[in-house]
Amino acid sequence: MFDKRWLGVCAGVVCLAAGVTAQQGTGLKDPALAKAEAIHARALTIDTHVDMRNGDYGVLTPGQKCDLVKMKQGGLKAVFLAVFVGQRQVFDAAAYKTAYDSAMKQFEFLHVLTEKSHPELCGFATSPEDVERIARTGKRVILTGVENGYPVGEDLANVKAFFDQGARYITLTHSGHNQLGDSSSDRNPPRHGGLSPFGKQVIAEMNRIGLMIDVSHIAPSSFRDVITLTKAPIIASHSGCKAVNDVDRNLDDEQLKALSKNGGVVQIVALASYLKAEAPERAEAVRTLREELGMPAGGRGGRQGGPPAQSLTPEQQAEAQKRREAYMERMKDIDAKFPAASLADYVNHIDYAVKVAGIDHVGIGTDFDGGGGFPGFNDHSEALNVTVELVRRGYSEKDIDKIWGANLLRVWRDVRKEAEEEQKTAR
Repeated sequence: MFDKRWLGVCAGVVCLAAGVTAQQGTGLKDPALAKAEAIHARALTIDTHVDMRNGDYGVLTPGQKCDLVKMKQGGLKAVFLAVFVGQRQVFDAAAYKTAYDSAMKQFEFLHVLTEKSHPELCGFATSPEDVERIARTGKRVILTGVENGYPVGEDLANVKAFFDQGARYITLTHSGHNQLGDSSSDRNPPRHGGLSPFGKQVIAEMNRIGLMIDVSHIAPSSFRDVITLTKAPIIASHSGCKAVNDVDRNLDDEQLKALSKNGGVVQIVALASYLKAEAPERAEAVRTLREELGMPAGGRGGRQGGPPAQSLTPEQQAEAQKRREAYMERMKDIDAKFPAASLADYVNHIDYAVKVAGIDHVGIGTDFDGGGGFPGFNDHSEALNVTVELVRRGYSEKDIDKIWGANLLRVWRDVRKEAEEEQKTAR
């Protein structure tokens, strides 16, 4: 099965473009496209990681890769809009309070979106049953997780507080070590050599209440601690495969196998620099652009460096937003001249994860509006293209259903079941 898929890797995208053109000339519909459209329409398509923006999600928003209009256009039924709080290397009560308050404001935004601004277009889900029910109505499903455990502070009760607001996963770290554990991206010496003692308590609490543990961004040492401690399956909400592209946030074969044995799922990220090595010409063009705009050098991941939003004044935030918008606009020319990745590169990671972890342990988490996207899958309006490529590589409808959402829902149910069993035992 996989030999045939790998033989089709290079041909897939070429056929996708050429096949549609040829069919247009004859007035016939490309059979692979027609099959993919039918499968895509039936699938419960879920994206497990998108960065939240403060705009109006109810209208088509230029420059924003996820909005309710694009989701409908691309047949994307459900999305986790992440509550993200950046961090400084400051670990005291005042910094934690500021981060916690920032997280709570983002939860409020999501509740306003789904309950007041656009309840006719979307609904907020806190269970797999909610996801299925809302999707059946034709509305888009909004979910959330917390990216970065920093706003938990050192108060275990905050884990439950975020759960009560609707969070259904916590990404333990982001690009820097924090009070829970070590990050894969921090170039400083490890703080803890894995999870901290408090981080281990957080794992136990997440298991207890049924909150999915997200291992994207964490160091291999932290990953090993999670796998050892957790009683429930885990997720990697937006990661790739290190064997395909050797960058820090991607998972190596040992991690993929451990995740599979654990019953978890890796959601393949659409971040170009994680999909394939960046060409030197592109890297230089991006460096020059950042220098022209007065932006600090940024790591992989799409966020443009500098201090986190909660440490800026409103005026500084407005200026940073202007620079970001200019950056995103001018990046279009760089993307066109030096394509960062392709649909084939993306599905190569899916193929590899399936080969190593198994078809029951792979999903999709784009990191749109946080740097994710490339020609062919650059926003949610193009989600069907992924299904077309999967069809071309020989994936069955059952397999595609699993990749697009069924695997994630199964993990979620297993995490909840483990929590219910633990709570029964504790009574």
